[in-house]
Amino acid sequence: MPKTLRIDFVSDVVCPWCVIGLKSLETAIANAGDVLIADIHFQPFELNPDMAAEGENVAEHIARKYGADRARSDGTRDLIRTSAAELGFTMATTRDSRIWNTFDCHRLLHWAKLEGHQAALKMALFTAHFTEQKSLAEPQVLIDAAVAAGLDGEAAREVLASGAYIDEVRRDERFWREQGIQAVPAIVIEGKYLISGGQPVAAFEKALRRIAAEA
Repeated sequence: MPKTLRIDFVSDVVCPWCVIGLKSLETAIANAGDVLIADIHFQPFELNPDMAAEGENVAEHIARKYGADRARSDGTRDLIRTSAAELGFTMATTRDSRIWNTFDCHRLLHWAKLEGHQAALKMALFTAHFTEQKSLAEPQVLIDAAVAAGLDGEAAREVLASGAYIDEVRRDERFWREQGIQAVPAIVIEGKYLISGGQPVAAFEKALRRIAAEA
């Protein structure tokens, strides 16, 4: 009989490797469906909690934050685009793309979990940012993503306008940092097994099967 495994997927919606990690993990879960049932919970992590509302050019941001020159940055972007495409996701980022503060996205994701649509909203936000190149600083973009995920648009608008779930998101962010999570994606299984990064499908599947056997 398949074992139910709790999977906490700690990530940010402006992290390209988080998209790749999620798509790869989902495929691995489907492949290992004979031994496990996944209970996935998306947990908040902000790559740039102090970023201004207007965001920043992604190439300039990466160069400043990581010291990556133009050639290295272009090479990484090509690798990300290819890796995502192999998993069925379109990355449309260019040197002119922008990166955003994502706190409101995480507030909306917290609400979506309560409504039973968290996974769908996560992917809708990934799509808005990476595929459609929309501004995550615009409330209407987040509302449209919520509607695409099957949520009520006016309720989403109220969540954003009211400042709801600020304390809950801060609490969850703090918890995962206290667990030692400093980079994403971080996939925590059953509260004790950690898989870091956007791993290949085969690597995820091997780990999931081993953990299911030990559970």
